[in-house]
Amino acid sequence: MIRIKARAPTARGAVLPTVWGAVAVTYKFGCPLAQQDGLGARIVTSVVFIAVGTGLIFHVRHALLRELRQARRVAGAAQSVLLRPLPPRLDGLNLAAAQLSADRGAAIGGDLYEAVATEYGVRVIMGDVRGHGLAALGTVAAVLGSFREAAHDEAELSDVLRRLERAHARHLRERSRADHPANGQDPGPPVAEEFVTVLLLEIVRDGEMRALNCGHPWPYLLSGTRVEPLTGADPLPPLGLFPLPAELEAASCGRLLPGESLVLFTDGAEDARDARGRFFSLPTVLREVVCDQPVTPQTVLRTVFKALLHHTAGRPTDDVAVLVLRNDRRTFELSRQGTARGQAAAF
Repeated sequence: MIRIKARAPTARGAVLPTVWGAVAVTYKFGCPLAQQDGLGARIVTSVVFIAVGTGLIFHVRHALLRELRQARRVAGAAQSVLLRPLPPRLDGLNLAAAQLSADRGAAIGGDLYEAVATEYGVRVIMGDVRGHGLAALGTVAAVLGSFREAAHDEAELSDVLRRLERAHARHLRERSRADHPANGQDPGPPVAEEFVTVLLLEIVRDGEMRALNCGHPWPYLLSGTRVEPLTGADPLPPLGLFPLPAELEAASCGRLLPGESLVLFTDGAEDARDARGRFFSLPTVLREVVCDQPVTPQTVLRTVFKALLHHTAGRPTDDVAVLVLRNDRRTFELSRQGTARGQAAAF
């Protein structure tokens, strides 16, 4: 579990306020001018105390800015560890992903994503922790850490999801013990509101896709100029609300053909509203993207975030994460074959 501790005030930080206070007290009780009732003496006294107050305000402002820079450095370090940059290409798939935090000045929020190449295919996770900002970092760390191991260890996608469920439950129990010590006794079941939506996706070499969805929005499939939701079985409840069913099987979602793209996102995208309360239309923006060829994940990502920030006037109320992957395996394989033939001809 991640804990971020506030830095305690140091003796050095208390020197300047002490000096300013000493100046004010010395002037008030030790200066003869401060004891006079004339207009000139009152003006001088007012100027002295205004100067003292201004100095204290500037000192506090400087200290707050220093703490803000420190918090941003901590958030940046957490982002590099948790939401590490995805490789631009993964087993023939072209990828791009980014996250936008609703907390102004924060570099990371409650959304999570990851993609790894395994012997079972490329496995992708997209999730959304209840809440946002630094408070959600612990759950993000627990779920992502479990996925990065289970994706390689488990042959079945359903077993990966069960590992995530156990990791999430264990994290909540540990946090509950830390927040409410009970002399080593079990503090009881975790709070029911502490849940996370999760979409697990598996793409094998021939493009076949399987998915498990726990209360998360289905991604959009971009095929030519068409934009349509990727449909599968009815979603399960989010992790943390109810136990997973005993019988659990990944749903088949068709094939991701060469040239097609998938856009995974968190609900902060489609729930974003403008000043008049209108929801952000992600499919409309994606239809505008596919009209401009070629469609690359980087182009989709850039266009979506630009439109989202414009829609919300730069102030989204929820964290937003978007992950785009495109099947470039045919192009990649042809290029690799051409390179191999060129090297053989050189010999």
